Amino acid sequence: MAAAARDPVAERTLALMRGLFGERLGRDVGVRLWDGTALVPPNASFTLSVNTPYALRAALTPPLDRNPARAFVEGWFDIEGRLEEALEAFERAVDTLPRLALARLAPLVARLPSPPREEHDRGAHLGGRRHSKARDAAAVGFHYDQPVEFYRAFLGDDLVYSCAYWDDGVATLDEAQRAKLDYVLDKVRLRPGQSFLDIGCGWGSLVIRAAERGANALGITLSRRQYEEAQRRIAERGLGDRARVELRDYRDLGERRFDAIASVGMVEHVGQKRLVEYFACAHRALRDGGLFLNHGISKQGRDGKPWRAGADFIGRYVFPDGELLPLDITTRAAERAGFEVRDVENLREHYARTLRAWIENLAHHYQAAVDASDWRTERVWRIYMAGSARNFALGRMGLLQTLLAKTRPDGASDVPPTRRDLYAVR
Repeated sequence: MAAAARDPVAERTLALMRGLFGERLGRDVGVRLWDGTALVPPNASFTLSVNTPYALRAALTPPLDRNPARAFVEGWFDIEGRLEEALEAFERAVDTLPRLALARLAPLVARLPSPPREEHDRGAHLGGRRHSKARDAAAVGFHYDQPVEFYRAFLGDDLVYSCAYWDDGVATLDEAQRAKLDYVLDKVRLRPGQSFLDIGCGWGSLVIRAAERGANALGITLSRRQYEEAQRRIAERGLGDRARVELRDYRDLGERRFDAIASVGMVEHVGQKRLVEYFACAHRALRDGGLFLNHGISKQGRDGKPWRAGADFIGRYVFPDGELLPLDITTRAAERAGFEVRDVENLREHYARTLRAWIENLAHHYQAAVDASDWRTERVWRIYMAGSARNFALGRMGLLQTLLAKTRPDGASDVPPTRRDLYAVR
């Protein structure tokens, strides 16, 4: 249903939308403007609600790796429908428009009102040397020290972060996350009575599961809120004799040794310059013959270049100092530290599905998430997760589980001759 715009700013906004989406506008892309103007087809894949006259100027003014998402976080525009589809449509529109057409749209953007200068900039402003211990603690705290109830709103009661494992017969997110925990422990061949280290333990789910399977488990984290919640959950389950967590940097493990080690979703915080040191710390902490599973997001693509969070949206609002590295950089660093690469599995489709399940949970528990944090934080996570799901689905990012062995002097390790044990029915 269409309504003509009378406000000249609304007319310019509609003209800008037509320039971006062409014939799709009014056919399968809808728009609602702040003055009541609406052009919403009955079968719209998504509808852009432009809530303020300056919304599109704020979104389409460089830097474009930050400002569109910031405009969404501020509530200057909304998306009705699947956010992932809207992001795809915006990207396709910008990528397919000829440069001349883009140049013609620039004056329309410039003629829209300027956004207010006073913004609620909650982005990270970290001091000190990148990937120093103090700055890493601040960066980790920025992301993970949200109230536990905010994370519980979309992760569920088990508080398992990172990619789930959608095994055959798995139907729910909770089941898939529990399958992930067991899959990680199965890959390092953890047995009852053995010692286990979780580097970057989150809220303690993997440590708890390892203890439930009879291991003696230690988790370390830099997030105080994660540490406190993990302590609470361990005590609640009566696992204090076999499970514990410490507020500790991976570089401060000392001389302790473990039979098996895992790191799930932590390597993205390490940084390329610290990568060999990270693997060396794990290698030193692992007994001869033991296994280390490194589970983390990778940068994929033909250019082979790393991605580093900086002043872009992800760097300022989500993962400050985060780095996504191609597989070859990561495996070379592991080998330089003394590890042997035994297995690599890419679970990127599992992560796209996991993120979509989180987004669905966030929608169902919207008020709980906002009550635990605030509405801007909810919008930050919503758009970051939608964009990430799209990047995993397209293969721009991978989720790599890399199994590393610390071989004995004679070359032996605890890796079985086949993978058959991983798929045995429990």
